[in-house]
Amino acid sequence: MKAMVLKKTGDIKKDRLFLSEKTTPTFGNSDVLIRNRFCGVCRTDLHIIEGDLSIPELPIIPGHQIVGIVESIGKNVTGIKVGDRVGVPWMSSTCGKCDYCKSGKENLCDNARFTGLHQDGGYAELTVVPQQFVYPIPKQFPDEQVAPLLCAGIIGYRTLKLSGAQSGQRIGLYGFGASAHVTIQVARHWGCDVYVFTRSKKHQNHAESLGAIWTGTAEDNPRIEMDANLIFAPVGWLMIEALKRVKKGGIVVSAGIHMTDLPQFPYRLIYGEKTITTAANATYEDGAELLNYASEIPIKTEIEIYPLEKANRALKNLKNSKIKGAAVLAINN
Repeated sequence: MKAMVLKKTGDIKKDRLFLSEKTTPTFGNSDVLIRNRFCGVCRTDLHIIEGDLSIPELPIIPGHQIVGIVESIGKNVTGIKVGDRVGVPWMSSTCGKCDYCKSGKENLCDNARFTGLHQDGGYAELTVVPQQFVYPIPKQFPDEQVAPLLCAGIIGYRTLKLSGAQSGQRIGLYGFGASAHVTIQVARHWGCDVYVFTRSKKHQNHAESLGAIWTGTAEDNPRIEMDANLIFAPVGWLMIEALKRVKKGGIVVSAGIHMTDLPQFPYRLIYGEKTITTAANATYEDGAELLNYASEIPIKTEIEIYPLEKANRALKNLKNSKIKGAAVLAINN
């Protein structure tokens, strides 16, 4: 099979992925072999390639927003059959035995494994994954439209849930890329007023087209306090700006798996029972709920499609905020 392989981490300005011929992966009794059709390009992939996240072993094939067709299954796999159309997210497997797993918080499992980090991911023609986090895909969605939902969408949805957002509340979104452009659609569906803070005029226009009632930069003042602010850009100082704009008793939630350090800030900014927290991965239930909402709303993802061999270009454009919505790699088409 063909795959884009990461052999060494470093500056994304240099092409870090190499088109390679790989042998067809083998699979175990509880695994699913998928012929990939599309794979979303996620900011987490960027963090892996730039070395922001610790990688257990190189080389590795990145990618974890996979949509494809089941090619083969292990003998212990149930509920999935050859020919099914399925999706694969960031979470790959958990232990199922720890207190987190037993309490429905498997996203916090200390032994969790992740697609495209601990095992080869979706920047390839074939991928093997455990059955645990494989999702059936709603029939009405084209494959390429589903791909951004499988991580960007899921983590955005979990971040919104953690904020406790309710109908009629004011929700701020800092950064407006793949995750936020899905999150705004759910928030508007819930009856929230959404304010978007992003430096890109193109992204501001995109947010307004999706129902944002105000857009501006992080330094701009909408002259009204938010009930919750959600941070999608991996920039620590945005957490402090968001604290300035949230009301007493409000919450600031970061969606990022990696972020630059938070600068020192005065205590008065958090006084008044304000809360800072983070989303950390997502549960299987989060993904199932989002896919249901995607059908109900319905969610429309904005995508830019790149061929598999242009993955480096897609990642550079993501790094430089040149993508409207989400980048998606076309693989077996």
